[in-house]
Amino acid sequence: MPSTHRGLSRTKTRPYLRESFGFSPQELRTLRALKTPARIQKFIDELTYQYADTAWSPRRVLNERKGHCMEGALLAAAALRVNGHPPLLMDLEAVRDDDHVIALYRERGLWGGIAKSNFAGLRFRAPVYRTLRELALSYFEHYYNLRGERTLRAYSRGVHLSRLDSQHWMTAEEDVWCVPEALIAAKHYALVPHAVARALPRVDRRSFGAGKHGWVKH
Repeated sequence: MPSTHRGLSRTKTRPYLRESFGFSPQELRTLRALKTPARIQKFIDELTYQYADTAWSPRRVLNERKGHCMEGALLAAAALRVNGHPPLLMDLEAVRDDDHVIALYRERGLWGGIAKSNFAGLRFRAPVYRTLRELALSYFEHYYNLRGERTLRAYSRGVHLSRLDSQHWMTAEEDVWCVPEALIAAKHYALVPHAVARALPRVDRRSFGAGKHGWVKH
């Protein structure tokens, strides 16, 4: 498929440039400046990590300059969309731990991920994965709770956020709980057999410490 930017699929006419998606001109300039997945990741890394029971829209995150993992993924999906790519999210489901949300992108037919996390290893993934399962498995060794237990168990199919446009997921001032509801409702696929999961060893101390590099306390 024709591409004008690092192998990401786009249309030749770039119709997305004529759409505001409800954002202000200033908000659009900020998002459109994030022209690559790596730039998007850097931007959401620089947001203050917050512990909060919220579901802020990308507009709220832009205005507040802070957010947690789902809100970072939402902002990443919005940035991808205004630059001409589909707004896709994937849910990573855990036990005895929080779920994690990844914004998906594709280059030359291979999947990558953009994510905000308090754990160093649960963030960016380069586009080298042939399937969403491969991408999800790349997070397995880095996904553990504060007891050192490996907690990742399943991943969801990609959720296309355009189906939630009527609920203004990109620009609403109120919390957009429709997004986590859609992620929870999406079909999930197990990553490891139950018998294997029961016998998993805990993460070693060195890996545990590396994953907490840059950790933001409550």
